[in-house]
Amino acid sequence: MSHSELIYRIALTMLQDIGAITAKKLIAYTGSAEAVFSEKRSNLLKIPGIGNHLAGVISSRQNMAEAEKEVVFIQKNKLDVLYFLDDNYPERLKNCLDGPVLLYMKGINCLSSAKILSVVGTRQASERGKLICRELIQNLGARYKDLVIVSGLAYGIDIAAHKAALEYDLKTVAVLGHGLRTLYPSAHRTYAGRIISHGALLTDFCSETKPERNNFIRRNRIIAGLSDGTLIVESGCRGGALITADIAFSYNREVLAVPGRPSDTYSKGCNNMIKKNRAALVECSDDIEYAMNWESNDPENHALQIQLQAFSDDERKIVEALYNNPRLIPETISTRTNIPIHRVLSLLIEMELRDWLTPQPGNTYLLKVKPLLEP
Repeated sequence: MSHSELIYRIALTMLQDIGAITAKKLIAYTGSAEAVFSEKRSNLLKIPGIGNHLAGVISSRQNMAEAEKEVVFIQKNKLDVLYFLDDNYPERLKNCLDGPVLLYMKGINCLSSAKILSVVGTRQASERGKLICRELIQNLGARYKDLVIVSGLAYGIDIAAHKAALEYDLKTVAVLGHGLRTLYPSAHRTYAGRIISHGALLTDFCSETKPERNNFIRRNRIIAGLSDGTLIVESGCRGGALITADIAFSYNREVLAVPGRPSDTYSKGCNNMIKKNRAALVECSDDIEYAMNWESNDPENHALQIQLQAFSDDERKIVEALYNNPRLIPETISTRTNIPIHRVLSLLIEMELRDWLTPQPGNTYLLKVKPLLEP
């Protein structure tokens, strides 16, 4: 990627009234972020959904100076910039229509690990809630050393989840509702430093963005989209945790909740999600494993190996695609194998019946066999 292309990518995300979905559409039609800004206004107007107002916003080339300053900040602080079409971008977020065009990361890129669980909850967490959060992560970590815990670095359940991950030597990712020039809450700065060494700080906001309320609502889609499941540990009837859970539900990801007494204010949200069948009930780590289908579908637990000659040509392409990328949605499989989507869907059903693969949360598929590359 050229220096100028990075500037254009950042500038595109800064444009007023152009969100991630529209930005991706513009890139798809023009070929690159730089091409978006170079395109004639008359051609921009031919793109569905781009009217006079948005064409004018793009043609004005706003925020180029701010984008150049952002590149200086990125280089000075040795940040990683993850672009939605690049291989280092989180695989699960690629499957989210409104996933960010750019992510800014400080730390280790563990964002496409095989097992990622988002853990959220109230900022007014009880000691019971914190203890349950810690015990669940402890028990899961004892069985799955590759587990990554995602949360939002906020007070209460969020920081309890990060602390537990750090305590039990698991990677953890803190998704921020502001730019990386600051840190909120500042009381968690010490933990943020440790997270960088054992995971990452992640945001889609430029460095100067302040921690405003709406930003935290927007960042919840990243927490939900990064993982295969979102666990709620204590939540009132309203709040950011339930927003994250609703987004995860809309992404067709697993939603899990720890129940509490009906009289407990910060159990009402969890209880309601369970009552309405929008969340699986979690009393212990075994419930999480069952809901996430981890126990029986861990690739390392399957000894079955099959000669590649046993597959048809199209089956072999699908096997090779899933072998190199543990979880893919059917549309991505179709793109990577050049097999029509209707054919892919049919083959996936057949291969599932043969116990060669298994469906996973988020409409993804996980290979259950290890293809032998040599006859």
